[in-house]
Amino acid sequence: MALRAWLDIRRSWRPGHAPALLVIPLGLIVAVCVVDVLSPPHIHLGPLLVAAPAITVAFAGARTTAAVGALAVAAQVLIGVLRGVSGTANIQAQIAALVVVSAVCVAVRVVQDRRERQLDQVRSVAEAAQRVLLRPLPAQSGPLRIAGLYIPAEEEAELGGDLYAAARTAHHSTRLLIGDVRGSGLGAISNTALLLGAFRAAAHRQATLPRLAVHLDAAFRWDTSQWQSQAEQDTIEDFATAILLDIPDDDPVVHLISCGHPPPLILRGNRLMPLVAEASHLPIGFGGAFGINDYDVQTFPFEVGDLLLLYTDGVIEARDNEGHFYPFTERAPQWTTDDPDELLRNLQNDLLAHVHAHLDDDAAVVAIRRTASTPPPPDKAL
Repeated sequence: MALRAWLDIRRSWRPGHAPALLVIPLGLIVAVCVVDVLSPPHIHLGPLLVAAPAITVAFAGARTTAAVGALAVAAQVLIGVLRGVSGTANIQAQIAALVVVSAVCVAVRVVQDRRERQLDQVRSVAEAAQRVLLRPLPAQSGPLRIAGLYIPAEEEAELGGDLYAAARTAHHSTRLLIGDVRGSGLGAISNTALLLGAFRAAAHRQATLPRLAVHLDAAFRWDTSQWQSQAEQDTIEDFATAILLDIPDDDPVVHLISCGHPPPLILRGNRLMPLVAEASHLPIGFGGAFGINDYDVQTFPFEVGDLLLLYTDGVIEARDNEGHFYPFTERAPQWTTDDPDELLRNLQNDLLAHVHAHLDDDAAVVAIRRTASTPPPPDKAL
């Protein structure tokens, strides 16, 4: 987070704020020239001109740094001419040293600009990958208002092992998935993409939640093991904790299947109620290995005005510097009346403040509020 903030500040300096900051090195050049020329012969302030390009490289580009360096060299030459010492070895050595320092500052700036361009390209690719894999949740689905939040643990990362997705069914209901893939890095991202793809391909057409859970487990297990030997399959454990939900439009309930994932929370007024399933199944990827071919569905009330919170363990296991867990169940009721988007903004700020902007694990949260009615469909063009 600190690196990202620093880069954002750097980008905000150029080009909008750089002209204002140029007052510092330019004022230094003018001040050194005036004071040096008016000072007694035995006082020489010309070496201080080296600070001008050194300051400029911190906020300006290579061309601006080169221009300030050239002005500093010109100022040193002017000082030598006005004081009548331009031909001495001392002033020539100062000019040569100033030229070298200015050239080094320009070279450093060129390298930094190239690295920042590469970082911007990497960031743009990561953002594109996130938009493709972890698509934004629909703001409205039937009578539901939905918002999603994803906070990566690694700086400059945009996607990790946490995931969420939503799908609209032909039976006038909304299905949602939230999960946490084991591990980190490219392997976790690959398994995340696999699970999201399997969900999107099947969620809208699977007749029941249990069939969908069986499909996800089989697809995940088959893809992660198809190129592995039996020995590798015995030692490598790829799995994902997950919760599958189905929320009908015209029935104030929520149906869910829990696969080793933290239980959702219902915020009703100032009350908070965990939806603890009586039967929590094995994580996705383990079901078929243990002969599980059916999943129990739990049903809980989800009334108009209720707010449903889905989350990953990166939220509840976030620790501060003293090792205290983030008090998620204590803080969440503070924002019961907020819209889902506003609630997640408050939650993000509060969570990052608790961990001092450094998460040890990715964190994802989905907020869902049931409204009184389904919004009318948009008017069709005649």
